[in-house]
Formats: sequence, structure tokens, C-alpha cells
Amino acid sequence: MPPVRPKKHLGQHFLKDENIARKIVGSLTETGNVLEIGPGTGVLTKYLTSRTSNLHLIEIDTESVEFLQKTFPGLASQIISADFLKYNLSSLFTGQFAVIGNFPYNISSQIFFKIIENRALIPEVVGMIQKEVAERLASPPGNKTYGILSVLLGAFYEIKYLFTVSENVFIPPPNVKSAVIRLTRKENFSLDCDEKLFFEVVKTGFNQRRKTLRNSLRSFWQDKINPDQFPIFLKRPEQLGVSEFVELVKILS
Repeated sequence: MPPVRPKKHLGQHFLKDENIARKIVGSLTETGNVLEIGPGTGVLTKYLTSRTSNLHLIEIDTESVEFLQKTFPGLASQIISADFLKYNLSSLFTGQFAVIGNFPYNISSQIFFKIIENRALIPEVVGMIQKEVAERLASPPGNKTYGILSVLLGAFYEIKYLFTVSENVFIPPPNVKSAVIRLTRKENFSLDCDEKLFFEVVKTGFNQRRKTLRNSLRSFWQDKINPDQFPIFLKRPEQLGVSEFVELVKILS
């Protein structure tokens, strides 16, 4: 058994394979300021300590926090007992920082939305997530798994599917396979359109993904333009790449 009891309500599955832990940490190219999300029993932490110059950990589970403080006394002041989703990330470091972690599968999408919100601070992310979600994030337009996060993350980051991880290397084993992905922020990570509208258009389009954009986005174009003048409105959301969504937003603006 691991030194900390895995808690189902927190989606905890502790990695026990040291080779995979080393491989995940080795996938991170930014080694200055680094934030590890949900370190649990510290299987990544022990490799991060020798690889990064300024490491912070954020962990919601108080039992894990106590274990980490005992195991890594030199990091005690950099272990934050808090919920990543509610934490003010701009208070962590002076300047930018990379993010790494074995993300709890039940909140991985929310973690990515928070990363998008804080993209000016976060140039790189290496995360282990559910394989199905990783495939969705990395999938190109036209694929049936392509969705909201594929577009929103792809607008600001290059997404790379790195490797698959078996369910047998966790305690307890999850019911699904896992995968590690890396996000590398694009040089120009602001969009050439109304970004608030971009987010709204992408979410609305995919919430009714079986409809053409002419129908799903009716509330956006009504009384403003004639959509029949623009062939893009005859498409469905999964047929559009980031640049086409930008073009669509410019028309709607």
C-alpha cells in the first residue's frame, strides 16, 4: 500500500512506476519556476527537485500534504495546501512558470480551462490525463473527438501527445488507460479577434455540434448579417480549425 490512502472522491490514483515518473519529468523543458499539481506521494516531486531551480507544489489532500512535508522538509515552505482550481496563480512566482502533474481525471478539463485563463503566466504544461481526453485534445479538425478544449487549447498552445501509460502502474489501477501530453505556448498567444466572443462562439457551436453553425449561432448573427453570404456558416463546428473560428468571430463582430 502507498504511504497515503488514495481517496476516491479526489480521483487519486498514485503512480508507482519510477521509470514512467522519470519519463514524465524528463518531458518538461522549462526547468526554472515549476508548479506541480496534485503531487500525492511525491513520485514526480523527487525527480523534480533535482531538475528545477524553484519548485512549488499544490495539493488539496491534507494527508498528502503532511506526508510531503515530512518527506521533503527542504520544500516545506513551498508546499501549498489548497485547491488549484481556486488558487490565485499570479501570487506563486515572480514571473512565468511551467506546470506539471498527474492530473485527477475528474477535474482535468477544469485544470486546462484554468491554464488557458492564466496562459500569460504558463509557457509549458506536462500532464498525465485519461488517454481518451489526451486524444481529444490532440485531435485535428474533422475528427469526431475534436471538441471545445481542442480548439481553445489549440488557439494558444501546441499540443503534443507524448506516450500512453498502462492502468497497471497505479495504486489503485484506474479503469482507463492514461497518456502524457505536453502543451507548449505559441509565440503569439493572443488572437486577432474579440477573444471573449471567440470563447462564446466555440462553446455555443460545440454544445450543439450536430447543427450547422448557421443554426447553432443564430443568436449571434440575427439582425446583424445574412449568414447565407458566408459559406463558413454551412459547416459544423468540428470542421473548423482555430483560424477559421477566428474568421467566423470577425464576421460576427
